[in-house]
Formats: sequence, C-alpha cells, structure tokens
Amino acid sequence: MEIMIVVAIIALLASIAVPSALRARKRSQATSTLNTLRLLDAACDQWAIENGQSPGSAPGASVLAGYIKVNSKLYTDLKTGGGSAKDALGNTIALPVVDTPPVVPASTFSSLSDVAPSPFWVPFYSAS
Repeated sequence: MEIMIVVAIIALLASIAVPSALRARKRSQATSTLNTLRLLDAACDQWAIENGQSPGSAPGASVLAGYIKVNSKLYTDLKTGGGSAKDALGNTIALPVVDTPPVVPASTFSSLSDVAPSPFWVPFYSAS
C-alpha cells in the first residue's frame, strides 16, 4: 500500500515537471536563435562600417565569420556549413544585408511561437 502511494506521488511530480522542462527547452532554443540573429546583424553592421558599404550591400559568409567569435557554433556554420548560418533547430538563416536585419526562418517561428510570440523576435520577424 505504501509503495503505491509513493509511486503515485512520483507520477504526480513527474507530470508537473516534464511539461515545464519541455517548455524551458523550447524557450532556450528561441533565445539561442535570437542571439544568432543579433550576432549576424552586428557582424554585418561592423563590416559595413569598417568597409564603407552602403545599404543593400551583402557580405559573404566567410566575411561575416571574421566578425564572429572563433570556434563558436555560428563561426563554424559560416566557415564550413556551406556558407550559411543555422538556428537552434537546424534551419538555415538567410545572411543579412546592410541596413536590413536577418529574419527568423518561418519554420523556426512556427515551431517556437508558443513560447516566443512575434514580439519576442522584433526586429527579426516579419509577419508578411
């Protein structure tokens, strides 16, 4: 009888903890993706300032990698990942152009929208 009570209590605690852990995981993926978008935007801006580039100019992946911390995931993606950046879910992020922030991939937004609605992504989300 006591064992059944202990098992019931453990099951109750697990039913409370598991959804919270899954939500926290999704929120951390959203935060990681947002940070990647911010780093790409900052790298593009820094490149434009240092090289006198005008709005609409597009740096390549290897150029942007020069403004990213060496051996970070983003740096590795830009250098060896086929010249593209990946978000926390593995979706490709289009490289930014000067004065236009990168945009969160639509599939990433839809997967994480329950924990990160559109205001979370500003200015990296476009509803259109």
